[in-house]
Amino acid sequence: MLGIIRVLTHDDPHFVEEHGRLIHQAYAIASVSRCIPDQRKGIYDAESQALAIPKIVALGQALEAEGCNALFLSCAADPGLAALRQAVNLPVISAGSACASVAALLKRPVAVMGIGAEAPLPFKQLLGAAVSYARPEGVLNTTDLLTAQGRESALACADGLYRQGAEVIAFSCTGFSTIALADSIRQHLGKIAIDAVSAAGLFISQLAPSR
Repeated sequence: MLGIIRVLTHDDPHFVEEHGRLIHQAYAIASVSRCIPDQRKGIYDAESQALAIPKIVALGQALEAEGCNALFLSCAADPGLAALRQAVNLPVISAGSACASVAALLKRPVAVMGIGAEAPLPFKQLLGAAVSYARPEGVLNTTDLLTAQGRESALACADGLYRQGAEVIAFSCTGFSTIALADSIRQHLGKIAIDAVSAAGLFISQLAPSR
């Protein structure tokens, strides 16, 4: 069983389990999803990340105690990844490093799109410190993406990056997975986008049994 750590606090079980459904649909991996407490806007800056890290570690330990045999940290900033890996005796895959790794393997002009002021560290480490980056207009945290305006802004931002020369966009926010932005890009723009949850699922499929 895969344990999924969501870093956006939400009361709707359907929302919390969405990334697990995406992974199950693609790789038939069973999962249980939990969200960290008191982070109603998720992780969107250094302060919110610092608050989240001890909660992420504690939740990872709880999921291990529940019997999970692998963990997925569903946040593309990879917050607390090193601390989490030290705290549990399970394989841990995180969305950011997984997405950036797939983008690097493609060896095509890539841009990163997220919700922070700059590309998260995993993307800079794997794609270069000068990697092109953009944030959708009016989007400051994950919850902004859940509105019609946020979805439109995200698609427009992607279009702008492609027009600037990117052939591939790597998502540095798993909120883009929640709104199925990669599908929208393929449908409306005919371009390549790397979804962070799907990229993580590729690695998870090699580590977690499909049950």
